[in-house]
Amino acid sequence: MELCNAIEVRNVSKSFKIFLDKGHTLKEKFLFRNRRQYEERKVLKDISFEVKKGQGLGLIGHNGCGKSTMLKMLTKIMYPDSGTIEMRGRVSSLIELGAGFHPDMSGRQNIYTNASIFGLTKKEIDARLDDIIAFSELEEFIDNPVRTYSSGMYMRLAFSVAINVDADILLIDEILAVGDAAFQEKCFNKLKEIKAKGTTVVIVSHSLSQIEEICEKSIWIHNGNIKEIGYPKEVHEKYMKYVMEKRVEVSNKELLRKRESKELVTGSVTSMSERMKILDVKMLDKENNEMKIFRTNDSCKINISYDTSIESGRIYFIILIKRIDGVLIYSINMKNDEMEVVTTNAMGEIDLVINDLLMLPGLYFLEVVVQSEETGILAHNTQAYKFEVISMGNEEGIVKLDHRWSK
Repeated sequence: MELCNAIEVRNVSKSFKIFLDKGHTLKEKFLFRNRRQYEERKVLKDISFEVKKGQGLGLIGHNGCGKSTMLKMLTKIMYPDSGTIEMRGRVSSLIELGAGFHPDMSGRQNIYTNASIFGLTKKEIDARLDDIIAFSELEEFIDNPVRTYSSGMYMRLAFSVAINVDADILLIDEILAVGDAAFQEKCFNKLKEIKAKGTTVVIVSHSLSQIEEICEKSIWIHNGNIKEIGYPKEVHEKYMKYVMEKRVEVSNKELLRKRESKELVTGSVTSMSERMKILDVKMLDKENNEMKIFRTNDSCKINISYDTSIESGRIYFIILIKRIDGVLIYSINMKNDEMEVVTTNAMGEIDLVINDLLMLPGLYFLEVVVQSEETGILAHNTQAYKFEVISMGNEEGIVKLDHRWSK
């Protein structure tokens, strides 16, 4: 094995017993011993990887895939059923922040207690004490009992201790959302600083952008196995594609189930005239499958079915696309497009094709209005159809603008 490796994981497997009906007291265990049935669930299956000194590694995957279990085995909170794990150097873990804090002790006293858990001597803690307190920004509260701290203050103090240990290997599990936005940025900058000094970092996170900023390698764990390993952006692109496909699949199954069981509830409908009723509003993909989730730049079709008792007349449909908080994204008015529907006292359908959905990720809804020049608004459905837009890009805002750079 190369001596420059800080972490070496070889053929590691881990399983847990999931009890279906377990007695908790000695009496229950004796009387109901035949009911102690369990199933063995294998969380990790023959996992192998290595991390070089000074390298950053991100562990990604859906909840329950085994990534946090892997991190706990690296910290030796848990041990594998088989395989070996070798760690070279002092290890600091930001997993259970504040583990070991005593509520009746002051913040200063808890710094000494918590830092000693990481292996620091009193002399080492004395040398770091001022830096820890300053980083936490809790100077005026540091001699108060920890039980008087807010949850945010508690986490800030715990993070400040863990980040100032000067560890060779730093293990992090979804704890970078500490305090307000300014403090979170400060924590992340500190993390990048200690990484630049040669600390090996392993991060479990759902924030792919954070991993891409600090790690040279990502591992996608799926159902206990390593599905992909490599450069973060390449691994994350495959992972996000999988996530989006699964979300679309689940959404469509739920949509089909609700339509078949007639549970689907449309938005609030106001009929200004009994002679015009909006029966249904649907959004379809290019294969005419009803969808609730679309990707940025997808094409789609809005289908509206209606019933009118107006024997002859001209009506116009208006479709408003709004963000979930009511902000208008775009209004499509049939009259402005010099189109109209000639009514014939019957049920009918009308389609609107959108070639390019330019909205960025978020929740949206359609609002449908039917009007005539003679009588004004005939029907109004305020939340006719709710849908979501997802994207693999990093754009921010509401809509995607076509653009190009030049120099």
